Amino acid sequence: MAPRGCAGPPPPPLPSQAWVWPGKMLAMGALAGFWVLSLLTYGYLSWGQGLEEEEEGALRPQTGERPEPSITTISQPHLIFILADDQGFRDVGYHGSEIKTPTLDKLAAEGVKLENYYVQPICTPSRSQFITGKYQIHTGLQHSIIRPTQPNCLPLDNATLPQKLKEVGYSTHMVGKWHLGFYRKECMPTKRGFDTFFGSLLGSGDYYTHYKCDSPRMCGYDLYENDNAAWDYDNGIYSTHMYTQRVQQILASHDPRKPIFLYIAYQAVHSPLQAPGRYFEHYRSIININRRRYAAMLSCLDEAINNVTLALKTYGFYNNSIIIYSSDNGGQPTAGGSNWPLRGSKGTYWEGGIRAVGFVHSPLLKNKGTVCKELVHITDWYPTLISLAEGQIDEDIQLDGYDVWETISEGLRSPRIDILHNIDPIYTKAKNGSWAAGYGIWNTAIQSAIRVQHWKLLTGNPGYSDWVPPQSFSNLGPNRWHNERITLSTGKSVWLFNITADPYERVDLSNRYPGVVRQLLRRLSQFNKTAVPVRYPPKDPRSNPRLNGGVWGPWYKEEKKKQKLRKNKTEKKQKKSKTKKKQQKAGSFTSCRLGVPRG
Repeated sequence: MAPRGCAGPPPPPLPSQAWVWPGKMLAMGALAGFWVLSLLTYGYLSWGQGLEEEEEGALRPQTGERPEPSITTISQPHLIFILADDQGFRDVGYHGSEIKTPTLDKLAAEGVKLENYYVQPICTPSRSQFITGKYQIHTGLQHSIIRPTQPNCLPLDNATLPQKLKEVGYSTHMVGKWHLGFYRKECMPTKRGFDTFFGSLLGSGDYYTHYKCDSPRMCGYDLYENDNAAWDYDNGIYSTHMYTQRVQQILASHDPRKPIFLYIAYQAVHSPLQAPGRYFEHYRSIININRRRYAAMLSCLDEAINNVTLALKTYGFYNNSIIIYSSDNGGQPTAGGSNWPLRGSKGTYWEGGIRAVGFVHSPLLKNKGTVCKELVHITDWYPTLISLAEGQIDEDIQLDGYDVWETISEGLRSPRIDILHNIDPIYTKAKNGSWAAGYGIWNTAIQSAIRVQHWKLLTGNPGYSDWVPPQSFSNLGPNRWHNERITLSTGKSVWLFNITADPYERVDLSNRYPGVVRQLLRRLSQFNKTAVPVRYPPKDPRSNPRLNGGVWGPWYKEEKKKQKLRKNKTEKKQKKSKTKKKQQKAGSFTSCRLGVPRG
């Protein structure tokens, strides 16, 4: 099969007065036939060039760039969102890392680097906020992550990003890590807006066997094809390679004249630290074994993203595509990640836990090769991508994200002036926190963090607070002697930083600017009034994979009466929504402002 778009315009007709010698005409016809045959043969042979598997399941590196087949452009762009797992802020070449990431460096240099970009400190919260455009306090997922044994998932009454994109004609596909709950079938990715799903449901697992043990005697297989366990892929292929191959297959079979949304949530570089042997070649000088393994995993991920980009070009998607790259949270130093020179790590509300590597790469950007220092948060992708897709957001849906495309593409000011990093009312309380320390406005024992313009306020127990410089990885094991350690002052439960002037959080200004502290505490209080109850149920013994054919998967079954009541409630809600939309259409049309903050 010839590549799409290879056929050129028809040759111009011969002038009516022209006369051509019949022998010459015959020769020209033969040559033309040979030329067409050669073109078709070359096209057929080169169509899958560079996409073959190696014996171990790896993808052979593709060198050079083929011109993209000419495809009739469509107004809706192809949307490619790539989410890395646990990549540290320093762990990319253009942030000074010793780990080689040539693909990420090139894509970022040719696009827009996001250097004031925030996510959440752990997996589930970042993913839930990306897919709903809402803060954790508005989905009930403000505490910890969704555990494999919990009867919990992203609330079913939240319209997800893929659902909104399907409304305007997008084909939606997810490859990789879900981690938004699966205890009932309605929670699965294919029931939340994705046409297809290939990946894992849990937060981590073995990269080769795809098994995960949550505790002793609670182990199971965790690889899915849509709604069923993908036993056919239980053949020891490294997940980064396997997911990339699936992305290539999706692109090869999709018509580039129809818009596609691809959510690629790689498992890498989350623990366990595993990588194919050939990726260690450049890192034998790294003595710390965790850092060396982490570096190999990141190099493999970088190569995978190169292959995804080349597939976009090969199959005619690239010229009308928007590629967004993001980490889901900061790195974990004990597992090889580095956030230097930022403070803290994954799982904390210090900058090292929430300030992420991120960039946008696209031929559709107006200002390419630039750095965006405006405030951007992971909730912003929801309204931004829906707007780019020419979709609509219902007026009664209150989002926490903003449409930031003009900020990124044209360099305009961000509509965002604040970020609620989180309010977690059930996290371990700070022993010395009190209402008095919060000026009667806020109980500072509660873990919370907020950013308003240049200011950042933290209360309660913000988590591990060391600065971990590169030399900390110079020994065989984790060595905290090289860390810049800080002992939190007795009675301390409030911190204030000017992040613009002090991005490394070295100078606490809470005593110097009590007026600013009070203002930010009031803003926290306003946000808290809009919070929904925390969803964090105890584990359910029925979740054990032993009771489900050795597979992690949906286990919860409602009684028929409850199912009927839930169905009737959903139908009533849908009818009410349809009636409201009809009334809106009958009246005058008003523009919908995306990202109106609450409170």
